[in-house]
Amino acid sequence: MRTTLDLPEHLLDEAMKTTHISTKTKVIITALEELIRKSKISGLKKFKGKVDLDIDMDIVRGRKCR
Repeated sequence: MRTTLDLPEHLLDEAMKTTHISTKTKVIITALEELIRKSKISGLKKFKGKVDLDIDMDIVRGRKCR
């Protein structure tokens, strides 16, 4: 999808330098993906300590207990 955006050039340049991404399109796509990822993580944090999983990690990882 083609879209015209009016972006601050200094922010775009800094994002490209920081991420070592050479195209404006790719840096914007990366920023949007990161925004979505952080939003999903934030939504999961509300469940911290509230979900009781009865999982034995030694069994899951194939470890033998002494």
